[in-house]
Amino acid sequence: MWSFDYARIPPISFGAGKLTRLPQLVRQFRGQVVLLVTGGTSLQRSGKLAWVKNLLEQSGMTVHHVACDAEPTVTLIDGVVTSYRTLSVDVVISIGGGSVVDAGKAISAMLPHDNSIIDHLEGVGRGVAHSGVKKPFIAVPTTSGTGSEVTKNAVISEVGVAGYKKSIRHDNFIADGVIVDGELLTSCPRDVTAACAMDAFTQLLEPFLSPTVSPLTEAIAWSGLEALKDSLLPACGTAAADVTVRERLAYASLLSGIALANDGLGIVHGLASPIGGFFPIPHGVVCATLVASSVRANLRALRQRAPTSPALKKLARVGALVVDSSERRGDDSCDALVDTLDQWTTILQVPKLSQYGINDHDLEKILDLAENRNNPIELTRAEIRSLLEERL
Repeated sequence: MWSFDYARIPPISFGAGKLTRLPQLVRQFRGQVVLLVTGGTSLQRSGKLAWVKNLLEQSGMTVHHVACDAEPTVTLIDGVVTSYRTLSVDVVISIGGGSVVDAGKAISAMLPHDNSIIDHLEGVGRGVAHSGVKKPFIAVPTTSGTGSEVTKNAVISEVGVAGYKKSIRHDNFIADGVIVDGELLTSCPRDVTAACAMDAFTQLLEPFLSPTVSPLTEAIAWSGLEALKDSLLPACGTAAADVTVRERLAYASLLSGIALANDGLGIVHGLASPIGGFFPIPHGVVCATLVASSVRANLRALRQRAPTSPALKKLARVGALVVDSSERRGDDSCDALVDTLDQWTTILQVPKLSQYGINDHDLEKILDLAENRNNPIELTRAEIRSLLEERL
């Protein structure tokens, strides 16, 4: 019999032009003072930053603005919170990519408190449980990849020899409202679109293959994969300005966040955390560059050690989906999936790990911290090292 629990999903407003509903959403929280968190320059260059500020100010709201031009750090979050804690901020709004959404989520979590976010970071902080008290938070993603707009954690990074990527997490940190507007997505650069899209694919595939996946997540992940397969390459090419294509990719990303929040992630994300902690490599790039080699490694291990695993049938289903062939079956479809992922990696010109300073001597420290939870099969250290070596 089926038995599972499912995380809360925030109210979602999805579609072109839905950003105009932002003042109405803010007013639901009796918001008058807004802290707007954005990326460094892209929203400003597009003219949307001034438009959003004007939209809110014409509704009688006071708008403060902070920029997050990289993955959020303890220093950034603590600095913003210290600066704005006394200004009676009512609502925090993030408009940007996954890092911006995570930054806003963390700021909203820490504004009501007078301590450092480091106290609450999993694995590196003081282990202090967060009370869950926060400021209302609205997420408006401008990229399609992380799914952070529907998750309950914010990833905080510190890059370097003792680097880490760790989360502050609480059920209450789930956004109080989400707006996904396709008109905000068309200006996303090709390289960012590619990395984010491959990240979304990974975040759909890994929960789909999880040994403990619920039937609800299977259905959600499958719907996301269906939307992504026909939108990924077009969004990175001739249809980059097509709002419909961008929205299909955004839909896939949204569902990937729901899927991962409920049924976890596999080896790619188990490697992304230490790699992103040690080296200045965007999370989406890590996922994009490793997904093909990870599927190849999983497929090889499953065939050798678990030939009756349900994961093999699932990989075959995904393979048949991405090549649009209901006639392919079994091993043929699995191999087609790997071939397709290799093709996407080449077409999208996904960087290799070595382009970010990672070499063979670095692999052992990455492997020491790699996690293998929710993978369809337990990969050996040698198998994980091999998949990394493929992308050096």
